[in-house]
Amino acid sequence: MKALMIQGAGSNVGKSLLVAGLCRAARLRGLSVAPFKPQNMSNNAAVTADGGEIGRAQALQALACGLEPHTDMNPVLLKPESETGSQVVVQGKRVATVRARDYAALKPSLMAPVLDSFNRLKVQHDLVIVEGAGSPAEVNLRAGDIANMGFARAADCPVILTGDIDRGGVIAQIVGTQAVLDPADNAMIAGFLINKFRGDPRLFDDGYQLIAARTGWRGFGVVPFFADASKLPAEDALDLPKGTMRAGYKIAALTLSRIANFDDLDPLAQEAGVSLQMIRAGEVIAGDTDLVIIPGSKSTRGDLAFLRAQGWDVDLAAHLRRGGRVLGICGGYQMLGQIVRDPDGIEGPAGETMGLGALAVETEMTADKRLTRTEAVHAATGLAMQGYEIHIGRTDGPDRARPFAYVDGHPEGAVSADGRVMGSYLHGMFSNDAFRAGFLRQIGAAASGLNYAAGVDATLDALAAHLEAHVDVTGLLGLAR
Repeated sequence: MKALMIQGAGSNVGKSLLVAGLCRAARLRGLSVAPFKPQNMSNNAAVTADGGEIGRAQALQALACGLEPHTDMNPVLLKPESETGSQVVVQGKRVATVRARDYAALKPSLMAPVLDSFNRLKVQHDLVIVEGAGSPAEVNLRAGDIANMGFARAADCPVILTGDIDRGGVIAQIVGTQAVLDPADNAMIAGFLINKFRGDPRLFDDGYQLIAARTGWRGFGVVPFFADASKLPAEDALDLPKGTMRAGYKIAALTLSRIANFDDLDPLAQEAGVSLQMIRAGEVIAGDTDLVIIPGSKSTRGDLAFLRAQGWDVDLAAHLRRGGRVLGICGGYQMLGQIVRDPDGIEGPAGETMGLGALAVETEMTADKRLTRTEAVHAATGLAMQGYEIHIGRTDGPDRARPFAYVDGHPEGAVSADGRVMGSYLHGMFSNDAFRAGFLRQIGAAASGLNYAAGVDATLDALAAHLEAHVDVTGLLGLAR
């Protein structure tokens, strides 16, 4: 019943991927291992077997461990709803929406559920591999910290500090972190890793030795850049690829400002006959696009304003005039309707916003949040599929008479009279190989026969082998206590 924590000398240094790889490596060594992240900030969530939600990265790490995702693996999840406020999810359930400046007052009360979840995992497994959040070098956030050194000291969990050499300045990242931490926090750090090296790692020998000499910490390896990371579900919207840029059926996905649960796009990106293009702010939807996907959003009305500010509403209207197709998923489905009402201000200021008018449905935001794994049947093809729902709001209207799918015999989603505009609350549908192939054929695209789940599993094995080749995994795991 031991634990080890991976912290970063900065944000986006690759902690999540390292933890996933170490989890798989430990599992392949015969250990019962579980992932844990005390606090995560992400709108890319997964629905767990116990009916809650956690960060998508922890769901991938659970897969690496051969486990079902559980709310104990990420007891505090912050879901940004605006530039200044986030929804707070504790052990899978929403408890509040707070402004960033008010979260500091809430944090001390969250250490108890964090340690409660952590201790349950420790009792159940040989090893827990913990992921920090952001960087412990953000010492202005140290008071009441539950994500990095505050947790490490409360749980007596040794820390490995990771630096990202790809962005430059990795020596300053690690040595500088030691310089700003207080002695008691520094005492928790047992060593360091260098991540995302491109080229011959031996070229960094001098720098590696300099870090060890300046910090007195043991180095556990230099990890070369893992190119196949793109085959794993993206954790953050910043990690989404620009596009696959292949010949074939052209799909454009809108990168909304509050994009949420975008794992829907990962399987499509790997289809050999599909060119998936992520449309960023300031870019246009190309005229030769076949299908536009409007993904989920943590703030439907806010992202409707963002969409219009980019001129995408004009592009979408032109796309439909040319005979193109549109699929809205969750928040994207809500946007395609006539109006979105939020009388109680659940997602932001109370009010209502005109939708894109492409579906004859209307949405009203409600306080109850639907969190469930779902079995469904696609109406157009009759194919079974599995997915999950994670949304607030109820949608109804005439186009619901033409459902996208059926759940327990009841209609789900909506389709326009001409069949070219589709909306559904079901996330994760494209992870189903048979459904994805049938859907692509139905809309005129070629299906490759991709086994998506097998590809993800093989990539996790390759990641574990990558770490075994370049990291002292035996020494690293030996630090756990």
